[in-house]
Amino acid sequence: MKKFKLEKEVKEKIVSEIQKYFLNERDEEIGNLSAELFMDFMIQLVGPSIYNHAIKDAHALVSKKIEDLYGLEK
Repeated sequence: MKKFKLEKEVKEKIVSEIQKYFLNERDEEIGNLSAELFMDFMIQLVGPSIYNHAIKDAHALVSKKIEDLYGLEK
């Protein structure tokens, strides 16, 4: 499977949000590297489940649209 890669701007935004979370919720300052490593860990941990859920949602949507097409038969 191809490794997931975020766009630079998206990655920077997520890293910033992680740093804010640690500061606001845990009263800890973490650097960019720590936040980026945490983000990478979370992507590896929950990414496959989120991906699989999205695939199931897409499958359900496409299946519904195909059923709608069959309804147009004469």
